[in-house]
This record gives sequence, structure tokens and C-alpha cells, in this order.
Amino acid sequence: MVNDDPDNGLRGRDLIGLGGLLAGAVVAGLVIGYVVDEQLDTSPTFTLVGIGVGILAGGVGFWARVRSALRE
Repeated sequence: MVNDDPDNGLRGRDLIGLGGLLAGAVVAGLVIGYVVDEQLDTSPTFTLVGIGVGILAGGVGFWARVRSALRE
């Protein structure tokens, strides 16, 4: 059921949080991948995999939060 109340939904602070979620997930994947690459001397394999996983995780988190906010 969709609520038509204009006070519900995404506000500016919610959008900033979503941006932080996306950026944080990508940066975390990058850092973890870089550390693994340094340990295994496989640069840039795990750095690129980490970035991909971060983008995927950020996208899923973004989708879940937006979906939740729009249902409220």
C-alpha cells in the first residue's frame, strides 16, 4: 500500500545518507581489495574485484533503503 502523505519518503538528509552508503561501499571494497593485493602480490586483481563487489553491495543497499522509504 502506498502512502500519499507528502511528509513521507526521502528527504535531503536521507539522500546524503544514500550517497554516503554508495561511496563507503566502493571505498571499502577498494581498500580491502588493495590490502589483499599487497599481501598476495597480485595487483590489481583483487583491487578491481573489490571495487566491483563494493559497487554491487552499494547498489543493493541503495535499492533496499529506497524501497523501504517509499513503502513507509
